[in-house]
Amino acid sequence: MQYRALGSTGMQVSRICLGTMTFGEQNTESEAFRQLDIALDAGVNFVDAAEMYPIPPRQQTAGRTEEIIGAWLRRSGKRDRIVLATKITGPGALVRHVRGGDLGYRRAQIGAALAGSLRRLGTDTIDLYQLHWPERQTNCFGRRGYQDDGTDTFTPLDEVLEVLAEHVRAGTIRAIGISNETAWGAMAFLRLADGSGLPRVAAIQNPYSLLNRLFEVGLAEVAIRERCGLLAYSPLAFGTLSGKYLDGMQPPGARLTLFPTYTRYIGPNAARATAAYVDVARRFGLDPAQMALAFVLSRPFLTSAIIGATTEAQLRSNLTAEDLALAPEVVDAIEAIHEGNPNPAP
Repeated sequence: MQYRALGSTGMQVSRICLGTMTFGEQNTESEAFRQLDIALDAGVNFVDAAEMYPIPPRQQTAGRTEEIIGAWLRRSGKRDRIVLATKITGPGALVRHVRGGDLGYRRAQIGAALAGSLRRLGTDTIDLYQLHWPERQTNCFGRRGYQDDGTDTFTPLDEVLEVLAEHVRAGTIRAIGISNETAWGAMAFLRLADGSGLPRVAAIQNPYSLLNRLFEVGLAEVAIRERCGLLAYSPLAFGTLSGKYLDGMQPPGARLTLFPTYTRYIGPNAARATAAYVDVARRFGLDPAQMALAFVLSRPFLTSAIIGATTEAQLRSNLTAEDLALAPEVVDAIEAIHEGNPNPAP
């Protein structure tokens, strides 16, 4: 397993991160424990969670993922072997059940969210604490056509940084990160930190896959020049890049079979691109999912790719992508498809 610097924090994280949003929904506690054990045995030292997980978000299960990770930490005694990341929930209609709907990044909200995560995880310190999505209105989750009508209100970013800095000084947070963020937001946080001695953002957790390479447009330069690398989520586009949903297939127990409202990666353009990428993999004798992950892992702006799985077999197969280097002709074929059908699932 290769390891990369997490920003300027001094922490080293595995190039593959174990995503946990299925823990407590598609995966039972015992299955989650097994996934954590397998990942650590493979050299993974980076685990990512969120206070609202599992997905899809429901009142009955909110916080369950962190509770499962906390139970595993108590059982295994391996807290010192992992870099533990989690996130505070931003405002939104679909997550009003989290913390009674008092969602945002004001002082009291950050304090309450952090205290809850620390309690559920059973730890004194979170290594990477991330803002799950911007508090302000902006173009994340595939939204387009941004306009500022002058009515948007959000906690000033310097105030957010100051509160997070207090928790860093107290030792309950080691480093901070952002997620579903734009180039403007990333640079605003970074410049505020540089000008005031507040904590610098160590990573940007955004979607990135063969179906969505928008990170390359503006944020890739930020990631490289500012030492604030990408934590790529959905590198397999909700599993679609494995090819298992092609031609209308609905595998039993698969994520999009169970939760068909998640349509971001299955539109007509996305399906055409997926079929083309799967064809490339098969022509070169590669597993489609491993090829898709290997492409993400090869990006110079990447810190870590966050993989999730619902079965041990999926997890073991995805972990082997760490050892796969794509031949130039494979990369050329991938780029040709992207040129003809770019970013079909933003």
